[in-house]
Amino acid sequence: MSTILVTGGTGNLGALVVDRLRARGHEVRALSRGSAAYPVDLRDGRGLDAAMSGAQVVVHCASSPRGGDDVAAGHLIAAARRAGTVTNLVYISIVGVDVVPFGYYRTKLRVERMLEDSGLGVTILRTTQFHDLVAQATATLAKLPVVPLPKGVPVQPIAVEEVADRLAELAAADPAGRVADLGGPEVRTLEEWGREFLAATGSRRRVLPVPLAGRTYAAFRRGGILAAPGRAVGRGTFGAYLERRGRGAGRR
Repeated sequence: MSTILVTGGTGNLGALVVDRLRARGHEVRALSRGSAAYPVDLRDGRGLDAAMSGAQVVVHCASSPRGGDDVAAGHLIAAARRAGTVTNLVYISIVGVDVVPFGYYRTKLRVERMLEDSGLGVTILRTTQFHDLVAQATATLAKLPVVPLPKGVPVQPIAVEEVADRLAELAAADPAGRVADLGGPEVRTLEEWGREFLAATGSRRRVLPVPLAGRTYAAFRRGGILAAPGRAVGRGTFGAYLERRGRGAGRR
């Protein structure tokens, strides 16, 4: 069994990956700034060398839409080289980072290329958006009198649990470069997903589809964030996610 580092190991995706890898018998080091065992700050690399010592695999789940993912990846790559034991660096990316000119996506694509050029063994998995993202975006906007959502943007959400399953598989395998994308089972527009979320949560807010301008919006509308039809392999539906979410809310 391997010693595996998981960056963002206490996050929404990372914590699930940690659980799955430990269940398979691996020694797992969950990295985060608040970790008691492995306090690591990817923004400047503090703590990375100690955490990386003797590790064979890194699963890189940490990410920030506020920027800096390329800087963090640079520190991670440098530490993996210094350790000299890392045989596979597994990275979670997003479907469409190469076709949608969105700042966060461009940074994710830059990280992909940094990894490919690093000389390390790497595995890159692109997935569609998680169910949680659609729900959180709608919930945030539902604080307004109406819920403004970009008009006509097709979205193909996937269950975060299924992504964690796939990352755990890839971490236990040999480096494979960029592997096949992973997409959810259903495609609808963002405003349709928003209406389903509002209905499930009992909100009477009205969705207001808002047409936007610019190249980024056009790329989203063209389906830039959709996986190819043959890669719609996810099974968990948004409806099932909302049902579980509702049961969880009821227990609190």
